[in-house]
Amino acid sequence: MSPTDRRPESVSTRPDYAAFHAAFRPEDVAKTLSGDLEAGINVCVECCDSHASGGAVALVWEGTRGERETLTFADLADRAARFANVLSAHGVRPGDVVAGMLPRCPELLVTILATWRVGGVYQPLFTAFGPKAIEHRLQTSGANFVVTDPTNRPKLDDVAVKPVIAVVARPARGESVAPGDLDFAADLAAAAPSFAPVMRKGTDAFLMMSTSGTTGLPKGVPVPIRALLGFRVYMEQAVDLRASDRFWNIADPGWAYGLYYAVTGPLMMGHATTFYEGGFTAESTYRIIREHGITNLAGSPTAYRLLMAAGDEAAASIRGQLRVVSSAGEPLNPEVIRWFDTALAAPIADHYGQTELGMVVNNHHGLAHDVRAGSAGFSMPGHRVRVIDIDGTELPPNMPGELAVDMTASPLFWFGGYLNQETPSLGPKWYRTGDVAELEPSGHISFVGRNDDVITSSGYRIGPFDVESALIEHPAVIEAAVVGKPDPERTEIVKAFVVLKPGVSGGDDLAEELRVHVRKRLSAHAYPREIQFMEQLPKTPSGKLQRFVLRAMDKPAA
Repeated sequence: MSPTDRRPESVSTRPDYAAFHAAFRPEDVAKTLSGDLEAGINVCVECCDSHASGGAVALVWEGTRGERETLTFADLADRAARFANVLSAHGVRPGDVVAGMLPRCPELLVTILATWRVGGVYQPLFTAFGPKAIEHRLQTSGANFVVTDPTNRPKLDDVAVKPVIAVVARPARGESVAPGDLDFAADLAAAAPSFAPVMRKGTDAFLMMSTSGTTGLPKGVPVPIRALLGFRVYMEQAVDLRASDRFWNIADPGWAYGLYYAVTGPLMMGHATTFYEGGFTAESTYRIIREHGITNLAGSPTAYRLLMAAGDEAAASIRGQLRVVSSAGEPLNPEVIRWFDTALAAPIADHYGQTELGMVVNNHHGLAHDVRAGSAGFSMPGHRVRVIDIDGTELPPNMPGELAVDMTASPLFWFGGYLNQETPSLGPKWYRTGDVAELEPSGHISFVGRNDDVITSSGYRIGPFDVESALIEHPAVIEAAVVGKPDPERTEIVKAFVVLKPGVSGGDDLAEELRVHVRKRLSAHAYPREIQFMEQLPKTPSGKLQRFVLRAMDKPAA
């Protein structure tokens, strides 16, 4: 079976996408909730208490030193109630923001669930952030309580915001809590084991996210409780999470894809999630998949390319084990799709979304539709996503334009605007994503790039993704990034930044070989006229490519 039509199972056993989308009713999803979006709902109840009977596992955790712990929903319910009492005793009230700056550890889940239990709003702080990034986010959200660990605690000394600080210290690692800070473990153990969940409404926020800030200061993104409906549809229809699966989303919960779909999504379905506290390596990833019996995997193309780079021999240890694999964060190169098919015998699906939206365009593992390598797929049920021009007119197939969500026909659309800021991307009908895409005659949506990423060369509009995909098909290349470099004759030329596989040396001969490869694979006008070999590409802490950094490298000095 080819990688373009490989499916996790026979098409006949899965609902037809078109029929499912046409018949979709958000009220049917709402019926899966324990609470009511109008009368009262608590997210800790939805993601924990509702599944606490029967001993169901909620978390499988592995630490950096080989420590392992398995927690049930009942375990988490007890700890969340205890820490909710701690939060309440220190002034956290419904609607207040509690921030967590922790690695992927059990205490992170307890913090999140306890925040929701008191009716609060959880704000993630990625552990790689420095004091300036932390300060801006805390000032934006007004967080009055932060949970962190001894490694990250010193960063808070240099921020102007002074919230209450609780520290998760592990004596076995030689860690301790400094005077003036709350001792997370001690306060948790001393707290009462019950706390009545505070009811909220579906329009109330339960998460406070931030945009990545690659083109300016990060903006606050309040996520309302009604977004749970969209999270569930994504987990069910796109990720195809089943009761029999062992699930691992390797994305960090400090970012949207991890917090939405490694924490909230699986837990609200009563399904266990997997946390690995260590950093990403191909070796540890293969080991965890193998030892923990992972069958349903989610992550980013960056991680998947590194698995490829480790070679087929490493992949052989889990070949045939993964039932489905989901990819998000940036477009999935066709070469990665082919490799997963041949080396891992695993169908990998490209998914598209934003912090402001969740996932809205997917190749759905759980629904039957054609899958095309290089396409992000179709609108997720509950959304109508189209390609429009600058005037908001829908464009016909094969014409690049801006990807937009029709808010008037998308009952699961939940973004209401940035916190205390104007949101020009929100209009009467369309939410404009800022991403360039094309609608194919078949209805597939293909991602082209960000508005400022598309290259104009000699009158041609060139999407960087196509050139990057062609480059990584070459056996010498691990990763590639393409930008437009100003040129007096052509407006811009295509320049590629290339990371080579270990043991491969860059040089003029290889650069020319890559240029010829792209011309043959793609087109004569889209090949990179300049190629620069790099040890690594600049990325955000969440792994997204920062093309603006590469563009800045070629700007003439002032």
